[in-house]
Amino acid sequence: MVAGWFTGDGDDFRLLGTRCSACGSVFFPREDTRCRRPDCGSGDLVEVPLSRRGRVWSYTDTRYRPPSPYVSDPELPWQPYALIAVELESERMVVLGQAVPGVTVADLTVGMEVEVVPGVLHEDAEATWTTWHWRPTGVRG
Repeated sequence: MVAGWFTGDGDDFRLLGTRCSACGSVFFPREDTRCRRPDCGSGDLVEVPLSRRGRVWSYTDTRYRPPSPYVSDPELPWQPYALIAVELESERMVVLGQAVPGVTVADLTVGMEVEVVPGVLHEDAEATWTTWHWRPTGVRG
């Protein structure tokens, strides 16, 4: 889990970003030092929960094991997954993430509504690495 990137679980799960109090720009991943907007530069940033829903902006599938720092067991065969770029409902910014397990590129269309849910990136005897996944609305599991 990357500390400060998300909070909650189930229906309370949200990605966390920051909003610049001076210009209103929203950032994800969060920014804790100063506004990233070149013509602002304010240091007054506030943590904000981001929209739970958005629309598929683009998508693809992975056909290779990503390099470190991606966590996966090199002893297990690689399992492709769908990667989705989602335009958040309120913020109108695009956030990338994996689809929930079982959802493939054949299940996705540009413009379809998805929601953010908690997910597991990798699990072993010592730790569980948590992340977020995108799930088409109306799909449970």
